[in-house]
Amino acid sequence: MYVAVKGGEAAILATHELVAEARRGDPAIPEISVAQIREQQALACARVMNEGSLYDSDLAALALKQSQGDVIEAAFLMRAYRTTLPRFGSSVPLDTATMSIRRRVSATYKDLPGGQVLGPTYDYTHRLFDFALMDSENVGVGLDPTISGREARPSTTHPSSGDARIKPEHHAAPLDAHMPRVPDILGAEGLMEAEEAPEGDPRPFDLTRDPVSFPADRDVRLQAMARGDEGFLLGLGYSVQRGFGGSHPFVGEVRVGEVAVELVPEELGFAVDLGDLTLTECQMVNQFQGSKDIAPQFTRGYGLVFGHAERKAMSMSLVDRALKARDFGEAADYPAQQDEFVLYHSDNVEAAGFVEHLKLPHYVDFQGELELIRRIRRERDERLAGEQDSKEPDAMPEAAE
Repeated sequence: MYVAVKGGEAAILATHELVAEARRGDPAIPEISVAQIREQQALACARVMNEGSLYDSDLAALALKQSQGDVIEAAFLMRAYRTTLPRFGSSVPLDTATMSIRRRVSATYKDLPGGQVLGPTYDYTHRLFDFALMDSENVGVGLDPTISGREARPSTTHPSSGDARIKPEHHAAPLDAHMPRVPDILGAEGLMEAEEAPEGDPRPFDLTRDPVSFPADRDVRLQAMARGDEGFLLGLGYSVQRGFGGSHPFVGEVRVGEVAVELVPEELGFAVDLGDLTLTECQMVNQFQGSKDIAPQFTRGYGLVFGHAERKAMSMSLVDRALKARDFGEAADYPAQQDEFVLYHSDNVEAAGFVEHLKLPHYVDFQGELELIRRIRRERDERLAGEQDSKEPDAMPEAAE
C-alpha cells in the first residue's frame, strides 16, 4: 500500500470526475447504452467474457462502457465481480456435439457430413470502409457491397459509396439435424488420437482457487488459455506455424452455436436445464508419425471459448497441441511448447497489473538508486583523478646558475 502521496485522496477523487467526463464524451452526442454495446459489439463482449472468465453479456457490455472500450480493464472488472459470486455447484460437462449450429466450417472435408455452414463471418468480406454505416440507423443488415445484387442506394455523406447493409436475396434451407464433429469421424476409423479422462475421472483443477504447479496437466493449461489474452495466444499460435513449434495443422472444424448447460441438484438427482451458452469450439488436426507403441495417427489441439470468438479458439487449439509435445516424446524447444512460459504470461490482467504498477510511487526505491549511482560516480571520479596524478612526471629541478 502506497501512502506517501500528500493530498492523494482529493486528487484521486478529482481523477474520478475526469474519468466520468472523458467516458461520457461530447454531451451533444447521445450516450451509448449497455444494450447497444451488447447487441452491436458482441465480438468485443465475447472477448471480455473470455478474459474476464465470466459468462454474462450484460456485464461484459457494462464493463466495456465503464472502461471506455479498454478490453483489459473491462476483463479486470469482470474478474473482480466474479470473486463476489457464490458458487453453488458444477454443471454437467457440456456436449458440443449437440450444439445448435449457427456456423460450422472445416478445412479437411469439402463434403462434410451435415454440410458447411458459413454463418456470420468476416472471412469473405472486402476490408473496405462502408461509409453507409455513418449515415442512417435504420438501414438493412449486411456486410459488404459485393454481397448484394441490388442497386446500392447513394450515401448522403459519401455519394460515391454504396449501401453495404442491403440484405441479399437468398433462400435459407433448414440445417441438417446431424452434424458430427470431424475428430469423431476420424476417430471412428481409428485415425484420431483418443480423448480419455484421467484414471478415476477426477474433478478438474480450479486455477482460481489453487496455486498452479509445473509441469501442468492439460485441464490446467486449457483453463489458463481460455481466460488468456487473445493477442498473446495469437502470437504464440503464429509462432508455431512459422517453425517455432514444428506443427502445421489443419482446421478439423470450427463450430459456433448454442449449447445447453445442465446442473444435477443433489436433492433432485436428475439434470435441470439452466439455459444456453453461445460457444466457439475449434479442433485442429495435426500429424503424428507414431512410435513403437502407438500407430501413426492424427493428434488434436482443442479450443473452447465463450461467445463468437473464432480467432481465440483457433489460437488456443494451436497452443494446446504445441503444449502436448512432451506427451508425444517431442522436443519442447520453443516458447509455445513450454507450459510455464505460456501459463505465466498469458494472463493479461496479471500482466497489465505488473506492468502498470510501475506508474505508482517508487520514491524510496528510486532515492536508493539515485544515491547509489551518485556514490559510484563520485568514487569513479576520485579513482580517475588519482590515476591521473600518478601518471604526471615529477617536476624538473631548477637549472644551476
